[in-house]
Amino acid sequence: MSGHNKWSSIKHKKAKEDSKRGAIFTKVIKEITIAAKMGGGDIESNPRLRLAIDKAKEANMPKQNIEKAIKKGTGELPGTVYEDVVYEGYGPAGVAMIIETTTDNRQRTTASVRHLLSKYGGSLGENGCVSWMFDRVGYLSFDKDSTNEEELFDVALELEAKDVKENEDENIFEVLTEAKDFLRIKDELEKKGFKPLEAEITQIPQTTVALDESKAQSMLKLMDALEDDDDVSNVYANFDIPEEIMNKFE
Repeated sequence: MSGHNKWSSIKHKKAKEDSKRGAIFTKVIKEITIAAKMGGGDIESNPRLRLAIDKAKEANMPKQNIEKAIKKGTGELPGTVYEDVVYEGYGPAGVAMIIETTTDNRQRTTASVRHLLSKYGGSLGENGCVSWMFDRVGYLSFDKDSTNEEELFDVALELEAKDVKENEDENIFEVLTEAKDFLRIKDELEKKGFKPLEAEITQIPQTTVALDESKAQSMLKLMDALEDDDDVSNVYANFDIPEEIMNKFE
């Protein structure tokens, strides 16, 4: 399975078992704050802010926390100044990685990312060294058992989605869009009654690196460690783990 779908599945299982709600809130608050800082506090004209607020609601974040984060971003309230920093590098077996962070201390975050990559057999690279291996797209998934396949395919393609496909391993249908069309297509599908399990702007690898059991274990530990870092907002990697190996870790 691809790094995107496999890691997404693992993250969903983790989220159900994860009691560290405060850590989730910290990341979402950072995203809301920087989105409001960069694009203003109006969700109608700021797609990034709207997606961040959607994530906050999924995490059951109180409304007042959301409003406070927006005001800190727009300058109506004092607060920490964050910036987006994107790192590129390699994991075990040369897996290409893009690590998106939101930080108030670039030096601290760089040191942390470099340390984690090195600890699990990877290395930090130069900007642009792997980003060309990924396509930035909108991604939506839908439960296969509760979704009318033919209707979803017809509606999504009519809305000019890039691709619609069945993922038998995860028992879902997947809809890919151009990043610029993501919110429009998401809104229209929801109006038609299709509720996505997952909806995000993401990086899909063009090719994947197959990992043996040892490298797979190191790769999953690295992804886990990066996700647990408060400054890291998203991690993308082009690894592939055969199902028989993945089953040993579940």
